[in-house]
Amino acid sequence: MNTDSLIEQLSKDLKPVPRRAVGRRLLLGLLIGGGVAALLVAAVLGFRSDLGLAMRGINFWMKWAYTISLGASAIAAVARLARPEPVALRAFWPVAVPFILLAGIAMAEMAHVPRADWLAMWLGHSWTKCPWLVLMLAVPIFVGLLWSFRRFAPTRLRATGAAAGLAAGAWAATLYCLHCPEVSALFVLTWYSLGILLAAAIGAIVGPRFLRW
Repeated sequence: MNTDSLIEQLSKDLKPVPRRAVGRRLLLGLLIGGGVAALLVAAVLGFRSDLGLAMRGINFWMKWAYTISLGASAIAAVARLARPEPVALRAFWPVAVPFILLAGIAMAEMAHVPRADWLAMWLGHSWTKCPWLVLMLAVPIFVGLLWSFRRFAPTRLRATGAAAGLAAGAWAATLYCLHCPEVSALFVLTWYSLGILLAAAIGAIVGPRFLRW
């Protein structure tokens, strides 16, 4: 059998894949993992008592703008890396935009607060537990994304794992906002981001093992 015959034989029963199949699969995994994380927030951490009031203020939406934009850009990176095609990592520069914008907000915030109050803004009341709670909530979301990859064929496994961990951490932080009363942009930039980046680092470590096909 020559090469052309072999290719024809292997491909004759193939069915076309819907154009948005990758996105739908990722969304399903994200919703499954996010649902579990939301249950953890409700059952273990609890929603902040003034959530309704907080959602009328700009600080809550500042946090959500950061985590949601970061989660969306990370998921977009995951969707590209899920395909067996070459892609340059510099194409994922939009992931850095939420960090840069929040850093600008944090600096503007500090410029309007006395220097003696900077430490309190930075540490808040929960800096020792915030990154670890974000990381905890990221676990079920990351597992949901790993489930999605059962039908994908990534080739850059470490980068894909890091992107999936980053997405899981960002969406976990989005849910964590429903519990966390901290309002400082400097706090969010430091401690939320630490939890998110820890999830990305763990994703990069375990990616080559769990995403291999």
